Amino acid sequence: MTVNRHRLWQVVVDAGLIAAAWVFSWYIRFDDSWPVYYDRYLQWDVLVLVVGVTLPVFVAFGFYNRWWRYVSTRDMWGAVRGVAVAGIAVYVVFSLLDFHPASVPRGIWIVFVLLLMAFVTGSRLLARTIIERPAAGAVVARGKEVIIVGAGDAAQLILREMLRNPALGYTPIGLVDDDPRKKNVRLHGIRVLGTTEELPLLLRDRRPDELLIAIPSAAGEVRERIVEIARSARVPVKTLPGLPDLIAGEFDFDLARQIRPVEVEDLLGREPVTVDLDSIAGYLTGEVVLVTGAGGSIGSELCRQIARVGPTKLVLVDNGEPGLFEIERELVDERGFHATAAVLADAGNATKMRQVFEKYRPAVVFHAAAYKHVPLLEANPLDAVRNNTLTTRTVADVAVEMGAKRFVLVSTDKAVNPKTIMGQSKALCERIVEAWGHREDTSTRFCAVRFGNVLGSSGSVIPIFRKQIARGGPVTVTHAEMTRYFMTIPEAVQLVIQAGAIGGRGQVYVLDMGEPVKIADLAETMIRLSGKEPGTEIPIEFVGARPGEKLHEELWSGDETVTPSAHEAIALVTRAPVDSAWLEEELDALASLVEGGETLELVGRLNAIMARSTREPVPEPAPGDGAGAVETAPAS
Repeated sequence: MTVNRHRLWQVVVDAGLIAAAWVFSWYIRFDDSWPVYYDRYLQWDVLVLVVGVTLPVFVAFGFYNRWWRYVSTRDMWGAVRGVAVAGIAVYVVFSLLDFHPASVPRGIWIVFVLLLMAFVTGSRLLARTIIERPAAGAVVARGKEVIIVGAGDAAQLILREMLRNPALGYTPIGLVDDDPRKKNVRLHGIRVLGTTEELPLLLRDRRPDELLIAIPSAAGEVRERIVEIARSARVPVKTLPGLPDLIAGEFDFDLARQIRPVEVEDLLGREPVTVDLDSIAGYLTGEVVLVTGAGGSIGSELCRQIARVGPTKLVLVDNGEPGLFEIERELVDERGFHATAAVLADAGNATKMRQVFEKYRPAVVFHAAAYKHVPLLEANPLDAVRNNTLTTRTVADVAVEMGAKRFVLVSTDKAVNPKTIMGQSKALCERIVEAWGHREDTSTRFCAVRFGNVLGSSGSVIPIFRKQIARGGPVTVTHAEMTRYFMTIPEAVQLVIQAGAIGGRGQVYVLDMGEPVKIADLAETMIRLSGKEPGTEIPIEFVGARPGEKLHEELWSGDETVTPSAHEAIALVTRAPVDSAWLEEELDALASLVEGGETLELVGRLNAIMARSTREPVPEPAPGDGAGAVETAPAS
């Protein structure tokens, strides 16, 4: 045990406090007139002994591992425990050195311990109070006057930082909170002015320069209501990160970095689904885990979350060099996870994947590699089937051949009653998982996880709207009534990992996506957040739905049975699996058509397969080559 040289002054101060507590305990016990035979207990050698026994106990209890300015309630309780143990240690040493502790009045021991507790805890609290006290001119505004929404732990942290660090340029002038019992309560000297219901009146009377939302757990509708109140009062509003950022492990309390403008993702958030990753990720800890599509939005977040639970090796597979480079650099350089292997490869190349599996022997495979943009895949059906469907079969076959324990497919709600090439290609991926999982000769546990749009993924509707707004519009929406489900990437990925823990034998799981969001409302909200008025300053243009595009996505179809799973946010959907031999034949036929470049035949065959697998009449092939036109409207 060592003490940092920069904290030696703390040891010196504590030595003085220990000696003072010992001496004062005699004065308090005997009122300055103790019998002469007790004088020996106030000699220098006894004082040195008491200090010499007590200080090592303090060091052992970590008293000098932190600055006093950052002392917390937990530190105070640790100090109490340390002082109590130190008192016992002094008593024991007195016994061993024949100081006759029994001859020391019992009241001395009690008063000594209580005084020492008061001195030790009081000195630390006093130091923090002095260091963090507002400057003499704190009553004068230092930059922006701000009202903080929320009076919980996050608000206390941010208040303390604002008062401690004038360079931030914020002067808190009040707080508001939903709890009416907190009204007029003071946090670090700043008063709770009222409830959020009173916010319009408070903004009108106080006229702050800024409103700050400091409620990480606030649902999207709560944030939206606060933003609308602030917008009506023409007060800029900013926010601290929400729970999805905390789930992702990306929150550090650097105030200047964490305060940011409110974004549409903050307003779409539902009550966040929480997953205790450490408790369910035992099937990943100590195993080799392989992630395909590791450079993509979902794949990269999978890598971040998996790295947290300690696999022996994390194998990153991606065909795109930039994304693969970025996630490997982040894991190794920024997160300090060095058990990483980046493989630049096409997951559909059976020879290459077999080499990768032979080298690393992954026990768990997360298959996130896929093309996902509906218009592009409508125009390129051959590549959609090759990269989505056939690649899934290749990775699944190699996983079975090499004895992987689990295979988890990342699927999409567009695989439900699919009307597009993208949806059909992913629906077949689910069928592969179901069929392979039910094979009696397969020990690998297969499951698929189906969910809707994720906020912030590449090419999603929100970044497209953002660019259109920055250009001054118009914002293009396909249909006035179109809705979509949304979920944050970290939330979706943690539920994927959860499903991987409970899934097996070809099961398909669906994530609870909350209520669908109307895309037209989303566009209007984003325009208002930019400080413009929809329809006047930024026009919204309805361009019509694309071929095969649904107005409302579905999470399961009519022929699927939905039952609860072990997690409240994950549902199990079941249906009769297709015959695996028949599916193998059809996949072979699709592979031949892809190899031969037979677009029209492939589209027709794909329609027939989907009709057969869902027991629906086979639709007539559409005229032309089956490739839809690429439109400029955003993919929703």
